[in-house]
Amino acid sequence: MVVVDVGSMVFRLRGGLELTCQLDSADGPSVQQTLSGAFKRLCAKVRSESLVFCIRNSPLLIWPNKGVHIIPDDVKESTPCKDIQQHIQAEENDSGKKSSKKKDRKSATTCVINLDLMMEVTEPSRLSATVLTRRNQKQHFVRMTLPMDCVASVQMEETIGVVSGLLVGALCDQLADMERMVLQHMKGTALLLPQPLHFLLPEPAGLVTVVYPAGVPDSRLELNRKELHSRFELPDDRPCFRRANAFHFPDEPYKDGYLRNPHTALNLPNMESAKPYVVQGVYSYHHYMQDHMDDNGWGCAYRSLQTICSWFQQQGYVDRDVPSHKEIQQALVDVGDKPAPFVGSRQWIGSIEVQAVLDKLLGVTSKILFVSQGSDLASKGRELATHFQTEGTPVMIGGGVLAHTILGVLWSETTGQIKFLILDPHYTGGEDLQVITDKGWCGWKGPEFWDQNAYYNMCLPQRPKTI
Repeated sequence: MVVVDVGSMVFRLRGGLELTCQLDSADGPSVQQTLSGAFKRLCAKVRSESLVFCIRNSPLLIWPNKGVHIIPDDVKESTPCKDIQQHIQAEENDSGKKSSKKKDRKSATTCVINLDLMMEVTEPSRLSATVLTRRNQKQHFVRMTLPMDCVASVQMEETIGVVSGLLVGALCDQLADMERMVLQHMKGTALLLPQPLHFLLPEPAGLVTVVYPAGVPDSRLELNRKELHSRFELPDDRPCFRRANAFHFPDEPYKDGYLRNPHTALNLPNMESAKPYVVQGVYSYHHYMQDHMDDNGWGCAYRSLQTICSWFQQQGYVDRDVPSHKEIQQALVDVGDKPAPFVGSRQWIGSIEVQAVLDKLLGVTSKILFVSQGSDLASKGRELATHFQTEGTPVMIGGGVLAHTILGVLWSETTGQIKFLILDPHYTGGEDLQVITDKGWCGWKGPEFWDQNAYYNMCLPQRPKTI
């Protein structure tokens, strides 16, 4: 396991290392001894002069064990890490245009430098005659490509030489973790592939790398997670080390196309003595007209429910996909809340139905908070602040014919002033963060945002107590 602090620059090294060995026997101790020897040879290879780091989209090659030999020559072992960025070329996006490496005001502040792991395959040697030998023996040949994925976090002024040493150490540590995992889960000569994952924990732990056995579901790794929670003094009533909790690097797009956490691009409103209480973790923004579904005018509560479901999925509480409109409707029919013709209709749902679907499909319980008129919502600051402090889940609110998602509140305990962080499911455009934040589809709203005379119900989902 490797633990690093997330600083201003994160170096991420990835690549495959070939693990090979001959097993003369299927005897357990013999297999373990042979595999351990293979891992030690691989670690020695990582510490050899043939190890090379290639910084992606740049001409930079680094031999970290050759006195940190670097090509081109104008980059030295003592060069500050911040100077590497000028050698990295812009990547072309899908439209063929080059994307800038510069960060705008709404981009993540952490700079990620990606490196590829390589090994020199030729070494100078004397010519010698080839000798062939033949031996008849039954053996089991093992070949496994280990998916190395290491990180090192440093400040901008740190030198390339220091980073290179950190990455070599991280490679060896990860090989040791992979060895323990392979030996722990082996059955005879059947071996499981190691899977390194990174998890961002509260300070001072920072970014932690853990190796799991690929193909083994989270449900069978509870003991591993309990050990990790104990080691890092984490609460035992919420998941931190499930695969869904793995850190998403800011330079990697999400493959499903949904925006994550658009509220993080907003500035906090100026309000004297007020404190922010906001959603914890990661969610996807679901809104009208997504997924080739025309639900404009009737699907806002469905979309708010989908945002809530995405939160439970991405925090590792559930494995299922975010439900479609039809699956939501079928769940309501199954629990007896709606008649069979409701499936496939364009009928609205409210917070009570959202509560029922969360219980049916996710096994998640919810509290319902009733407000007799919109003008009273301004007085619910304490209840909502407590919810976001303790549960941290998105809140669905329905009133009249509209539904919204509340992601947080800015509330003053002394003055009672309040603003609501609203994610609006009525948006019909594309996944453009700039438009969504600038036009207020995700933004801070005052009490006047609500219909002052309409009654409102809020669905407050509760976290399951599990790791």
